[in-house]
Amino acid sequence: MAMARERIRRYITPAKLRGASGALFPGALSILKGAVPGRTRGSGHTVPTYFRREPGIEPPTATAASRFAFLAPAGLMLMSCPRRRASSTRAKDEFERLRLLGSFAFANDDGVRVIIVSDIASKKDLRIAALAARDALPVAERRRAAQAIAMRRFPVPLGEGTIVAGYSPIRSECDPVPLMRSLAANGAALALPIVHANEKSLTFAEWRQGERLIVGPYGILQPRVEAISLEPDIILVPLAAFDRRCRRIGYGVGYYDRTLSILRKQRPVIAVGIAFAAQEVETVPTGEHDEHLDLVLTEREIIDFRSN
Repeated sequence: MAMARERIRRYITPAKLRGASGALFPGALSILKGAVPGRTRGSGHTVPTYFRREPGIEPPTATAASRFAFLAPAGLMLMSCPRRRASSTRAKDEFERLRLLGSFAFANDDGVRVIIVSDIASKKDLRIAALAARDALPVAERRRAAQAIAMRRFPVPLGEGTIVAGYSPIRSECDPVPLMRSLAANGAALALPIVHANEKSLTFAEWRQGERLIVGPYGILQPRVEAISLEPDIILVPLAAFDRRCRRIGYGVGYYDRTLSILRKQRPVIAVGIAFAAQEVETVPTGEHDEHLDLVLTEREIIDFRSN
């Protein structure tokens, strides 16, 4: 019996995972590679969250908060999918995909928080998981996050007439409008993107609060054709996922990458990602055409990579 206990102790140790508030997540355990936990005992049953320790991944890098773990072959994936939103088609589909891959899922009764910490996960997998995390956030929480971003001091100095391009949020994107209003109150001129579907690029046009917008490609609201064209100094960028080096995953078409590349060849432009903290991933794979962000603003913090 003593030998059996020692064998278990060597494979399962406290993981020291931290929740959204920064508090340690009680009951979270770390399982060394090769150890396999048992499956859950049915819907609603509370069991610990497990972290499979892969080579090169130490417990502190599992910065995802509490509550749901998918142990996929590619590595650890923690997904934000609160129980009350468990019927979300995207979240259920992703859960089923991972289950079929032989993954294990463990949850406590509070729901889940998501982050992916695999260096070998593809952009597609990272995008799917991060969007599932974003979709799972309650509407009220999204609104609070947008307000928190707007109320914080903007990290880029604004001169009189600095042109800031925002975006019209779609689906579950973090709403930049509260921040745009705050910047306008501090002297910034506002612009919104106009989508050019054929060229897969964006241009920007003046937008004043209260001005009527028209529906453009993908159902995105954008300025009218007669709106004055502007070249922004700062661009607020929506995203699917980001990492701490301010690398971004978009929706796979390349509108912002293409547009930033064109603008940055002409003059300095600061790209500021707007996101929920739940969209953070450990590492974003990059290619030669991927444009980096200078900063990422979430409801929790400002990530500033300009000095690097």
